[in-house]
Amino acid sequence: MAAASDFIAPSILSADFAKLGEEVDNVLASGADIVHFDVMDNHYVPNLTIGPLVCEALRKHGVTAPIDVHLMVKPVDRIVGDFAAAGATYITFHPEASEHIDRTLQLIKSEGCKAGLVFNPATPLDTLEYVLDKIDMILLMSVNPGFGGQGFIPSALAKLQQVRELIDTMGHPIRLEIDGGVKVENIAEIKAAGADTFVSGSGIFSKPNAADPHRYDSIIKQMRAALATVTR
Repeated sequence: MAAASDFIAPSILSADFAKLGEEVDNVLASGADIVHFDVMDNHYVPNLTIGPLVCEALRKHGVTAPIDVHLMVKPVDRIVGDFAAAGATYITFHPEASEHIDRTLQLIKSEGCKAGLVFNPATPLDTLEYVLDKIDMILLMSVNPGFGGQGFIPSALAKLQQVRELIDTMGHPIRLEIDGGVKVENIAEIKAAGADTFVSGSGIFSKPNAADPHRYDSIIKQMRAALATVTR
C-alpha cells in the first residue's frame, strides 16, 4: 500500500478564540490540511474547552477542510451525533471513555463520520487487536491530555513504530496521528517513527504579529521541509 500523504493538523485549542474563523482561514491558507478540535469535558480530562456549536460555526463561516474532532469526554456516545450534525469529518475517542468500544465506533460510522481511537501515553494498544479493521484513524498522545503547550514524551516514538507496523500489516488505509509537543524541531523524527498526521497547537499558533494573515506561512513551510527529508 502506498504511503499516506503527510497532513498537518493545527489544533485550534491554541488559536485566538476571539478571531477563530479568521485564525482557521489563515492557517488553512498557509497550507494546513485538517482542523483539529480538542474537546474536553472537565471530567475525563481536567479542562473544559469547546463543543459542537463551535464546529458548526466554523462550517457556517465557510470552512470546508476536514474537521478532526478528538473527544476527551466521558461518556462518549451522547455527543457523537451532535458533532456529526455540526460537520465533523473524523471523530476519535479514548477506549477508556466508552463502555462499549465497538458500539461507539459503529455509532460514529452510522452518523457518516470517519472513526478513530486515541491512546494516552501509558494506555496499552490491546484494543486495536479487535477493531483495527473498523477504524480510519489512530491517534497517539505524546503528552498527557488536558492542556496545550506540553513537551513531547519521547516514548511515543516507539509506540508509533509499533502502530505503524500494525497498520502496514493490516493493509487498511488508517491514518496515524500524533498529538502533543509537535514542532519543527521534532516533526521529522516523528514522521520517521511512523506518523502521517501531525497535530500542532502552540507549535503553530503561538507565533507573533497577529495582524499578519500570512504569519503561519513560514512555520508550516518549515514543517513541510522537515517532513520532506524523511522517506518511508
